[in-house]
Amino acid sequence: MSATFPVLLDGYTDLPPGKIANVVTFLEMTEPPATVTAPAGFAVAVARRPDPAAFLALYRRIGETWLWTSRAAMPPAELAALLALPTTEMLTLEKDGAAIGLVELDYSVPGDVEIVTFGVVPEAMGTGAAQIMMGGTLARIFGGGAARVWLHTCTFDHPRALGFYRRNGFRPYKFAIEVSDDPRRTGHLPVTAGPHVPLIGNRP
Repeated sequence: MSATFPVLLDGYTDLPPGKIANVVTFLEMTEPPATVTAPAGFAVAVARRPDPAAFLALYRRIGETWLWTSRAAMPPAELAALLALPTTEMLTLEKDGAAIGLVELDYSVPGDVEIVTFGVVPEAMGTGAAQIMMGGTLARIFGGGAARVWLHTCTFDHPRALGFYRRNGFRPYKFAIEVSDDPRRTGHLPVTAGPHVPLIGNRP
């Protein structure tokens, strides 16, 4: 059970040792954007019955720098069960047959789709790959009859992430503060992960 501590809504709140915090921005879209055709060599593919190990390998390759933790910290059986749910869908962006991007979608609320995970591998950043993947993702979601798509990004994420989502038509609608265990201290990520987020205290 997680310990509780007071959070000040005006001023600074000291965190217990081993905890990290970031500001989360929630964004939504209720109208489909213009359709974007993927260039030759690129394809947004649906992963039928995704292999948990392959999912996690791509997830870590993309997200380790940004301290993506939720799926990396899951017990293998729990991750496998999540990926097997009929309301979970995994998409990959493939370039010349190799997966360079990952999207995880949650369809558990009818008409309301969450983009849980979205990112491309480091070497694909700045190449337009993320834009291609977002276009294909939104076309699939709205083509399936969704009324709303939402996602969130945070201050640990890529510094251009928020601007990218807004340029694609997402509108911010809520802030939150997320406090969690530092995954570099729990052993879920190496101490070299998230170099832009200080590791406070002695290294584990």
